[in-house]
Amino acid sequence: AFRLANTALDADHTVEVFLLGDGVEAPDLEHEKFNPHGVMVKYTRDGGEILACGTCLDSRDLEADDLRPRATMQDCLGVVEGADKVLTIG
Repeated sequence: AFRLANTALDADHTVEVFLLGDGVEAPDLEHEKFNPHGVMVKYTRDGGEILACGTCLDSRDLEADDLRPRATMQDCLGVVEGADKVLTIG
């Protein structure tokens, strides 16, 4: 998902990602070929915005941080309402 998000940013699109469910664990994923953490860092460094479901964080005993800032369903609704297009991956 973040590889696509980075591609969209590189094409001058505005991109916001709202992490739901298991998605809030994305910053902790490890993969020898794709480096998910590094891809997410690049995304935020290049201007992409990430929000993470606070309830989803709580249910997994995870703390909010730079790659998963705590957000609410009201924030999620704002992302959807403000978007020209919405893509769900999961």
